[in-house]
Amino acid sequence: AVVDNVPLVAATQGMYDLSAHPANDSLWNLITYCAATGGSLLVIGSAAGVAFMGMEKGVSFGWYTNNMLPPALVGYFLGVGGILAQQSLGLTF
Repeated sequence: AVVDNVPLVAATQGMYDLSAHPANDSLWNLITYCAATGGSLLVIGSAAGVAFMGMEKGVSFGWYTNNMLPPALVGYFLGVGGILAQQSLGLTF
């Protein structure tokens, strides 16, 4: 998810039935990770990113996309892979 976390979580709460996916289900753990980190993939997806662009000279949306998005995307997908690996090994709470 490359949008802010609040609308993403609000949208997903209505999409899934709590009887099929109760609280603390592995699906909700994955949604939590994606919502918390996904907004930072684009510099405009978080308040911290917008503040960063305002404070640092020479940082634009294009610069961030070219220089910071690739490593952030790798880290994001490694994190998703780590969560899925934990779930498949039964290491979730």
